[in-house]
Amino acid sequence: MDNLVTTHWLAQNLGAADLAIVDSTLFLPGEGRDPVAEFRVAHIPGARFLDIDAVSDKASPSPHMLPSAAVFGEAMRDLGVGRDDRIIVYDNSGLRTAARGWFMIRHFGAERVAILDGGFQKWRAEGRPVESGDPAPRKARFDARERPGEVIAKAEIAQGLSIPLLDARGPGRFAGTDADPRPGVASGHIPGARNLPYAALYRDDGTLRSDEELAALFDALRVDPRTPFVASCGSGVTANSIIFAAHRLGGRHARLYDGSWSEWGADPTTPKAKGPSRG
Repeated sequence: MDNLVTTHWLAQNLGAADLAIVDSTLFLPGEGRDPVAEFRVAHIPGARFLDIDAVSDKASPSPHMLPSAAVFGEAMRDLGVGRDDRIIVYDNSGLRTAARGWFMIRHFGAERVAILDGGFQKWRAEGRPVESGDPAPRKARFDARERPGEVIAKAEIAQGLSIPLLDARGPGRFAGTDADPRPGVASGHIPGARNLPYAALYRDDGTLRSDEELAALFDALRVDPRTPFVASCGSGVTANSIIFAAHRLGGRHARLYDGSWSEWGADPTTPKAKGPSRG
């Protein structure tokens, strides 16, 4: 199974015993949308909802930080998603949050995880079947264990990086010309970061750009996606689109700054830079 599957492929494989479909939709604060409620109204048949906000480190002041392996494993078991399943992740969000679900599920040990190209928007646009309500119970076992070396903490970044840092936020927030949407969070970016807006990785219909187009975006920033780099964003969600794009190009060494700007920008002691990307 490829790590990016088409709506046609999923339609042909619906109902397979080892297939688990996961909706990991998340919306920006202030959008006025409830992803759980929308899932109950309509979702891909057999899908289960992974609540990125709920399945997180509740002790952290930063939003939806990665939980412990034990918490994640229990959540997946309750969802009915097994670590050895073929897991297809999708979303219904302009933030392309399936990439966050993909990262989380792989980070805690699953091997066969793919993103549905174009997500729920494309599925609905093609008139494919949906269902409502909660999914039927499914027995599953997810023995979660964290993959080492995939996440980086603020303290390590503050000591100075010898590898590139790519920021997935839009140009305005990166440059500091747009205020951060979260109260108490400064504007700007981590000094030395380069801006690769996550939206640039996708076509207008939400499908991922071709490998050639993705490679050109990395090349414009003088970053080899096959070599180590750090990905950051506003709150550790859209950065995963950069990591997924690098994965498509053979990269296996990207690290996620999970706290991202919501953590860095809220700390008055961290240095901040403003202005456009200098990639």
